[in-house]
Amino acid sequence: MNLIQQMPAILIGMPLIAAFLTPIIDRVNKKIRNGFVIVVLILEEIFMITLAWHVFTNGIAIYTMGASNPSIVPLQAAVPIRIVLEIDGMSAFMGLISATVCLAAGIYSISFIKEGNGKGKYYTLLLIMLVGMLGMEFTGDLFNLFVFLEILSITSCALIAYRNWYGDAVEGAFKYMVVSNIAALFVLFAIGLLYSRYDLLNIAAISKIMEYGSLEKIALVLLVSAFAMKCGAVPMHFWAPDSYTVAPAPITAILVSASQASLYALFRTCFSLYGNLMDYHSIGIVLILFGLLSMFIGVTMALPQKDIKRLMAYHAVSQTGYMLLGVGVGLYLLGSSNFNTYGVKAMEGGIFHIINHAMYKGLLFLTAGAIFYRLKTRNLNEMGGLAHTMKFTSIFFIIGALAIAGIPPFNGFASKLLIYEACYKVNPILSIIAMLVSILTLASFVKVFHSAFMGPKLHDVEEAPKSLLIGMGILTFVIILFGLFPGWVVNNIVHPAVTALANRIDYINAVMGG
Repeated sequence: MNLIQQMPAILIGMPLIAAFLTPIIDRVNKKIRNGFVIVVLILEEIFMITLAWHVFTNGIAIYTMGASNPSIVPLQAAVPIRIVLEIDGMSAFMGLISATVCLAAGIYSISFIKEGNGKGKYYTLLLIMLVGMLGMEFTGDLFNLFVFLEILSITSCALIAYRNWYGDAVEGAFKYMVVSNIAALFVLFAIGLLYSRYDLLNIAAISKIMEYGSLEKIALVLLVSAFAMKCGAVPMHFWAPDSYTVAPAPITAILVSASQASLYALFRTCFSLYGNLMDYHSIGIVLILFGLLSMFIGVTMALPQKDIKRLMAYHAVSQTGYMLLGVGVGLYLLGSSNFNTYGVKAMEGGIFHIINHAMYKGLLFLTAGAIFYRLKTRNLNEMGGLAHTMKFTSIFFIIGALAIAGIPPFNGFASKLLIYEACYKVNPILSIIAMLVSILTLASFVKVFHSAFMGPKLHDVEEAPKSLLIGMGILTFVIILFGLFPGWVVNNIVHPAVTALANRIDYINAVMGG
């Protein structure tokens, strides 16, 4: 049995075991604890890259828990038994995002999170957050999707409230908890409806025999609403600004990826679970409307903000709109003669934007955290002249700001260009709105750069510690790499993800054996 076969279980099991060992090591030696956590996160990154490359080149990877041969799903009366992890191109793509952002956030946290404030517990929760994200992205089972969603929600809520001596941290965590509970109930109720109808929980098994009656339609509405709520799409975005703002900066960066795990679940529901049963045009239009509302309301709410993290939080809502718009246009065209040209390109833009957003938005939140680390304020009116002393942080901020605004040669330009081009073929107004939002985004970050970094030296502060710079540097490296070689990224990483998402039959056959 080779290591590649075991990778899906290792990627979930290793941080879970490490999370339980971390508090023990914390009692022995703080530096050993830090080194242990970082080594685990580095191994996660290496294993995730290895698994992703295997999936991109060889197709879907299956891991059946407890089976003598985990790559084969035992069938009993044509019903899959045991918990099955199914990693296709889209799952591997999302796993890369989760592992990379958690690695950067973990290194960043070494200096950012002070000892004496439960740092051992902090790292334990961070590792379990990674487990929740990877579990959601790997599982082929609806109930375990719910379980991992709950694991992710509980740990996220605890880390949002980590600095509980601030009243707004508790408020932000409470709002996140309320929304998470509502979303979880929606998901659990939808799973109950499908289980009562088919006596199945495996996504592929249900998809193969699913009909499209009233129960299935109710379940679809519940699942779409729940995952749209969790990914922060307008009009269900109200939790995002409060939660993103108050969480520690490295956790905010991970929360962006956590929201995208819910976005992944939304896409998996639409494409793999329901597939060609639903009305592509109607669901596509719904996602396009979610996308347009998120883009426009997010950016307009960001413009007047004085709190640097709250401003960035509204931009996170806005950027989620681009992903929904791209995939929504792809769904709208799915089944039509234009899908193989404009529909695929729209989906490539939307999916590419997921990883781009995780990198540059994560970087921007980390730069805001570096500023807060030195100044102890998030108020833009109390900043100024930081470029004199925080030179590397200034450079990282500029790169992140240019990337989010879609300025070449950074990664945001490539994904937005694909979305503009595909949307223009459907309706030019969609592209006009998307470009207008990018212009407003650039204007917003010009204001931030002028307020925080330009002008005379107002504060006698030092550059951020090395661990913060390394964390920001990891994400910056990916931003520049993807911006310089977008064609390679699209062909080798994004296109396999899009193909896997659009090809429901392969997803079903991998579990059901045709």
